[in-house]
Amino acid sequence: MTRTDAAIAAADAHSAHNYHPLPVVVATAEGAWMTDVEGNRYLDMLAGYSALNFGHGNPRLLDAARAQLDRVTLTSRAFHHDRFAEFCTQLAELCGKDMVLPMNTGAEAVETAVKTARKWGYRVKGVPEGRAKIVVAENNFHGRTTTIVSFSTDPEARADYGPYTPGFAIVPYGDLAALEAAVDEDTVAVLLEPIQGEAGVLVPPPGYLAGVRELTAARNVLFMADEIQSGLGRTGRTFACEHEDVVPDVYILGKALGGGVVPVSAVVASREVLGVFHPGEHGSTFGGNPLACAVGLEVVAMLRTGEYQQRATELGDHLHRELGLLTGTGAVQEVRGRGLWAGVDVDPAHGTGRELSEKLMARGVLVKDTHGSTIRIAPPLVITKEDLDWGLAQLRETLAG
Repeated sequence: MTRTDAAIAAADAHSAHNYHPLPVVVATAEGAWMTDVEGNRYLDMLAGYSALNFGHGNPRLLDAARAQLDRVTLTSRAFHHDRFAEFCTQLAELCGKDMVLPMNTGAEAVETAVKTARKWGYRVKGVPEGRAKIVVAENNFHGRTTTIVSFSTDPEARADYGPYTPGFAIVPYGDLAALEAAVDEDTVAVLLEPIQGEAGVLVPPPGYLAGVRELTAARNVLFMADEIQSGLGRTGRTFACEHEDVVPDVYILGKALGGGVVPVSAVVASREVLGVFHPGEHGSTFGGNPLACAVGLEVVAMLRTGEYQQRATELGDHLHRELGLLTGTGAVQEVRGRGLWAGVDVDPAHGTGRELSEKLMARGVLVKDTHGSTIRIAPPLVITKEDLDWGLAQLRETLAG
């Protein structure tokens, strides 16, 4: 039995089967490359679902983490620590907002945003107690907690977890008229992904996000943008909402905010919105811990340079040009996305997305499937053009075979 087989067998025997990973066991990683326990190298074209925007083992992020490890890693929010104020200040400024509520995971940040919207609705908007409604989109993916799967339309994510949390209305993604019809006097927020990642990197129609912003502002409803996957450089802008010059009331951030080093998430909004919280009403033992703040501060500093947004724009344009050529071969039915992020619908005649991912793995490229014959491509923003071209060549050859 190989080391890979042994590791996979042990995982299958002793861990819950809530994931179906590709049969590769990673041992080390650097930049856009990972090496398995057998010494085989793979080009990472997934980047931890955008958690690794800055690549594996980014020296700036590791240096920030190491320096903090020697000082203090956790105080809990029972006490102040010397990195907290700076992190909140810098992240708020990056977002153009007043206040930050730090958490750990993306799902925690979404849960926090839901609680924020409801509390704001009752305390500020004046919605009668127990009637707050949040409008969401079909095919959304905001996490897997009980409340979040209550407004999921994905049977795999939702089935067998009821009874479900009420208070959500689901409308088609990209349909502004349906959204407008769903908003009533009890609506406190519209919660959307500017680009739906898990659904296959679905980009809404032009003008949709601007229309959502106009509608919510007119109806005194919070526009909450889940930028957990789409934000922090992935699409060529700091936030995907910027492609339509839209500033939401609430940013929900995660994944890349922790630089692939530690889990860091946050809700960022105005003082009027986040000011509804008082001590004891919401919290997290690890949220905003010193290590997380140190890494998050470095992420913010790196984004301020604009380097990563520019790389995502330039390499993203190249990625989409090359993928677009594949649509003319008949092997690829559609390509969607923005920046260094693409959803590729492959002709089912070439196999399922899982089968294509396994074939690419055999060629040294790691991607992930979603929904039938769709694969997602989202390499670290530090990937070189040469490595990107090599990965795309493997895709072309796989489809040609």
